Amino acid sequence: MTESPITQTPMTTATAHERRNILLIFMGLMTTMLLASLDQMIFSTALPTIVGELDGVDHMLWVTTAYILAATIMMPVYGKLGDLMGRRGLLIFAISLFVTGSIVGGLSHGMTELIVGRAVQGLGGGGLMILSQATIADVVPARERGRYMGIMGGVFALSSVAGPLLGGWFTESIGWRWCMWINIPLGALAIASAMMFLHLPKRDRPKTKVDVLGMMLLAIAAASLVLVTSWGGNTYAWGSTVIIVLMVVTVVAGFAFVRVELAAEEPVMPMYLFKNRNFRLTTSAGLLTGVAMFGALAYMPTYLQMVTGVSATKAGLLMIPMMGALLITSIVSGQYVSRTGKYKSLPIAGAVFVGAGLYLLSTMSATQPVALTCGYLAVMGIGLGLQMQILVLIVQNSFPVRIVGTATAANNFFRQIGASLGAAVVGSLFTSRLVNLLAERLPAGSVSGGGTNALTPSAVQGLPAQVRDAIVGSYSDALAPVFLYMVPLAILTFVLLLFIREDALATTIDRSDVLPESMDIDPSSSVYLEGHELVEASEGGREGR
Repeated sequence: MTESPITQTPMTTATAHERRNILLIFMGLMTTMLLASLDQMIFSTALPTIVGELDGVDHMLWVTTAYILAATIMMPVYGKLGDLMGRRGLLIFAISLFVTGSIVGGLSHGMTELIVGRAVQGLGGGGLMILSQATIADVVPARERGRYMGIMGGVFALSSVAGPLLGGWFTESIGWRWCMWINIPLGALAIASAMMFLHLPKRDRPKTKVDVLGMMLLAIAAASLVLVTSWGGNTYAWGSTVIIVLMVVTVVAGFAFVRVELAAEEPVMPMYLFKNRNFRLTTSAGLLTGVAMFGALAYMPTYLQMVTGVSATKAGLLMIPMMGALLITSIVSGQYVSRTGKYKSLPIAGAVFVGAGLYLLSTMSATQPVALTCGYLAVMGIGLGLQMQILVLIVQNSFPVRIVGTATAANNFFRQIGASLGAAVVGSLFTSRLVNLLAERLPAGSVSGGGTNALTPSAVQGLPAQVRDAIVGSYSDALAPVFLYMVPLAILTFVLLLFIREDALATTIDRSDVLPESMDIDPSSSVYLEGHELVEASEGGREGR
């Protein structure tokens, strides 16, 4: 192997002007992060009313799944294109596409139009998080990046509180369509911020062939996988022709994707990423955490409205303990990492809290105090705050800026696959169990005006006590046990994270365009290759990265 010099940009002596530029860039990215994360949660409290008005309870999971699936497919595309073409123009395009989807959804008069609008939103939304996280890596070294990543996690937590509150307020006052309309002014602000503030370091980007075939195969594999989990055992029997065909398509497209990536000039998801141990472990952990996180977040507001009888706005308020805990732990953990350079123990502790939170949620009942449910959510929020941004930071610390967008996108892709599976699996189990329980417990003809498909929280509260209790009990008994099924995922996450290698966080930004042929060099040698960077094995050499 031929050793090549590594180009690094020191940040420890940044001038006041450079620090000001970083702050302005960060402000622009926070606006984009707010737009993306707010939209993911604003529908949670409005969803029961929306599907009731549009007579689409049986299609409820697709309002969430359509967005997540589209965003998941686009993440690696935005990550690779950002590395090849630059991130500023791509970010503006993604925001514009997101706003277009919001307009389509806002004008919808049926579930099909709404789901299409959410899918278009996802095509743009897939780039918002990825490009924001990768842009920070363009200008801030890993040792200092912890505090910025922590604040990014805090923005997600803040919007996760504001989203349900706004969704509830819109639903009860000016109408749920404002869950879409609000994205127009926010999108305009995000575009203006990107145009004014995002002036990133320039580097040579050689012309290369875009991996279109790889992108298509990845989209086919991801879409088929989510359709299997969404339809299996619900819309179609597990042994049906449709499900079997989708399973075959998933496997065939997956194998074909790997073959194409191994031969591609600029693969959308390079296979050499998986030679890095920390990437493999954090990506697997992120996938498992995504299942638990979105499985819980997607349906808890619906549960709270239907079971406790609170309004949509109050259901949003009841999510504050979870997101408040996530906000605090995300910011504090980011500051801790930047101050000490230590990070391994944080996601491990996070896995313990997530597992405990899932178990506690599985014990919920329709008669327990609401405050107790909020406490369970707070436990889970602590765990998520200790994990989310730290796992991304570990990945970014393993690779140079040349491919940091690709690596970040690949890591987030698998977390979003987990989110898609979580929302789809929990949604399928919840919906199928709910339909069966309602059919068993409700007397024939007890619900008029569209039947159980048109149930809204307000409609349930107006029903006779016997009917209302049957519906409330069905919602509780349908959702709570599903959380217990996810506890083993948290245990597996804990085990995986124990094997993370706590490499020193880089104090410089590696702008090298040289990628290695192999990453399997013995780390006990005097010089070894890890994460595409040449690193001295001594502690002093590693600190100088």
